[in-house]
Amino acid sequence: MAKRPATIIHVAEKARVSVKTVSRVLNNEPNVTPDLKERVLAAVEKLGYSPSKAARTMAGSRSYLLVAFNDRRLTLDNWRSERGNEWIDQMLYGAMLRCEQSGYHLMFELVDRESDQLEKQITAVLSSLQPDGVILTPPNCENPVVLAALKKRSIPFVRLNTPVKGQGPRVYMDDRAAARQATKHLLGLGHRRIGMIAGDYKFSSSILRVETFVATMEAAGQAVPDDWIYKGDFTFEAGVAGANALLDLALPPTAIMASNDQMALGVVSVAQARGLAVPGDLSILSYDDSIGVRLSVPSLTAVRQPVARMAEKAADMLIMASASGEKLTAGSQMLPFELMVRASTGPAPKAS
Repeated sequence: MAKRPATIIHVAEKARVSVKTVSRVLNNEPNVTPDLKERVLAAVEKLGYSPSKAARTMAGSRSYLLVAFNDRRLTLDNWRSERGNEWIDQMLYGAMLRCEQSGYHLMFELVDRESDQLEKQITAVLSSLQPDGVILTPPNCENPVVLAALKKRSIPFVRLNTPVKGQGPRVYMDDRAAARQATKHLLGLGHRRIGMIAGDYKFSSSILRVETFVATMEAAGQAVPDDWIYKGDFTFEAGVAGANALLDLALPPTAIMASNDQMALGVVSVAQARGLAVPGDLSILSYDDSIGVRLSVPSLTAVRQPVARMAEKAADMLIMASASGEKLTAGSQMLPFELMVRASTGPAPKAS
C-alpha cells in the first residue's frame, strides 16, 4: 500500500508545535523564534512535507510569490538572437531586489498576446501558482483579456510603463515629456530632417512617442512626411531595415531617433556599413539607455527609462498590499526619466 503524504498536522505533531506555528514558519512570517523555526523545518524535511499553494491560499495565507508576465514573441526573439533584452533584465533586477527583502519569490512567465488561448493560459498560471500579485509589462498591461482574467480571480496587479489610465494601478514614466525633450534636443542641434524608427504599435508608448515627436516637430515649424517614420518592432533587425529605408530617401535625415536601444544599435551598424560618421553625418538618439548603447562606439545619447525602479516600486506595492490585507488602489506612480547626452548626437551637417 502506498504511503500517504504527510500533512501540516503531521508536521505540527512531529515538531511539537501548533498548526498555526507551522503555517507561520512556512509563510516566512516574522516573530518566530529560531528554535521553533529549526524544529518545524527539521520536521518538514524528515516527513517530506510539501505544502500546496492552493491550500495555503484557500486558508487565507500568502503564497509569498509574485509573477511577472512578459510578451512571449518579443522576449524569445531577443533571446534567440543572443542579443538579449536589457529592459527585461532591468525589470527582473528591480522586482527581484524588492522580493528578496521580504522573503518573496519572483516567477517570470511568457504569454502570447496573439493566441486565441490567452485567457486559458493566464487562468492556468494563476490557478497553478496562486500568486499574491502580478506585475504586467507592456503590452500585456493593456490587454483586456489579461486584465479581465486577473480581475475575475481578484489577483492584485500593477501595470508597468503604460500611458493608459483607469485600468488598474500603474508605475510609469512620462513618455510624452521624454519624447518632447528628445526631439527638442535634436532640433536644438540644428536638425530639421529627423527620422524616427517607432516601436511596435501594439504598445501604447510607441504611439505616444510618435505623436509627440510629430507634434514637437510641427510646433517648431517642421512638417513630418509619412516616410520619415518607419514602423519597427523593437528588434535589431527593425533598426537595420528602418535605417536603410530612411537613408535611402531622396533627402535622407541628418538625425534618427529609435524607440529602443536594439533598434538604435541597428542604425549604428547601418551607418558604419555606409561609411557615415556619427555624429558628423548622422546623429542617433535612443530610448532605454542599456549597457550596450553606453559602451557602443560612439556612445549613444539615450532617454534613460527607470525600468528597475519601476519594477521595484510595482513589487513593493503588491507586497505591502498583501501584508496589510488591504485592496490595492488604482493609483499611478510616475518616476522621472533622464536624457543622457553622449557622443552620438551633434550639430546638423552644414550642407543640410
